[in-house]
Amino acid sequence: MKTSTLAAIGFAAPLIVYLLIFYIAPLVQNISMSLHRYTRRTFVTGEAPWSGLDIYKEVVGSHEFWVTFGQTMVFVIISIFFQYWIGLALAVFFNQNFKLSGLLRGAFLVPWLLPPMVSGTTWQWMMDADNGVINKFLGMFGVDPIWWLQADHSLWAVIIANIWLGIPFNLVILYSGLQNINVDLYEAASLDGCNAWQKFWKITFPLLKPVTMITLLLGFVYTLKTVDIIWIMTKGSGTSQTLATWSYAMAFGKGYSSTIKYSEASVVGTILILIALVFAFIYLWAQRGEDSAKKTKKSTKRK
Repeated sequence: MKTSTLAAIGFAAPLIVYLLIFYIAPLVQNISMSLHRYTRRTFVTGEAPWSGLDIYKEVVGSHEFWVTFGQTMVFVIISIFFQYWIGLALAVFFNQNFKLSGLLRGAFLVPWLLPPMVSGTTWQWMMDADNGVINKFLGMFGVDPIWWLQADHSLWAVIIANIWLGIPFNLVILYSGLQNINVDLYEAASLDGCNAWQKFWKITFPLLKPVTMITLLLGFVYTLKTVDIIWIMTKGSGTSQTLATWSYAMAFGKGYSSTIKYSEASVVGTILILIALVFAFIYLWAQRGEDSAKKTKKSTKRK
C-alpha cells in the first residue's frame, strides 16, 4: 500500500472507531431493543423474548402516539418557521456592516452559548403564572395571568423558548451565506431601479437557497430531538409532550411515566430516526436536482 493510503487510514481510523462505538453500536442496540420485549429483569439478564414488529404496531396504533406526533410536528414546524425568518431578517440587518454591528451580532449569540439548564430555568421563571415577568407585562394591558407551563398552554411556552434558542444558529449560518453573495449584483440591481425589497426577493433569497436548505434540515433534526429545554420547563407534561420527551420518559421512568418501558421507548426513538432520515433524503434529492440543473445550464452555455 502507498504511504499516502496508509496515512489516510491512520487519520480516518480514530473517527471510524468513534462512530462505531458511540453511534453505530447504540443505534443497533436501540433497533434490537425495539424488536424484543424488554422489562427490568430481561434488560439485566438479556433474555428478552422476540416480538418482531408487534411493539411497533402497539405504539403506532395507540391514540397517545398520534396526539404526541401532532404536537411534535406543531412544535417543530412553528419553531423552524420563526427561527428561520427572524434569523434571516437579523442576518440581512447585520449584513449592512454599520457601527457596533459586530458587537450586537455577538450579543445575539448569547442564547446559543448558554447551557440549556440556564435557558430553560430562566424561561420557567419568566413564565411563572404568579410572579413571571411575561404575565406582569401582559397585566399592564389588562390581560389575565396565563398558566404558561400547565395544561393547554405548555406547548406554546416551549415553542417560544425554543424559537429564542434557535434564532442565533440561523443568524450565524445565514449571515455566512450572505457574505458569499457578490456585492456587484446589488449595484447592478440599483442601476436597474430595483428597491430593497426587490433586491431581497430577486437576488438575496434565491442565492441563499443552498444555505437555506441545509439550515432548515439541521434545524429540523435538532428541533425534532429536543428534550432538554422542554423537560426543564414542563417535564413534557400536557401539550408540550413530544416524541423525544415521550421516549425519554418511558426509557427512564421520569415525569408522568413512572413505569419503565424500554422497548416502547426504543420504538419511538427508531421512529424519530426514520423521520429525520426521510427529510435528509429529501434534502439530498433536492440538492442533486439543483446540481444537475446547474450542469445542464453550463453545458447549454458552452454549446
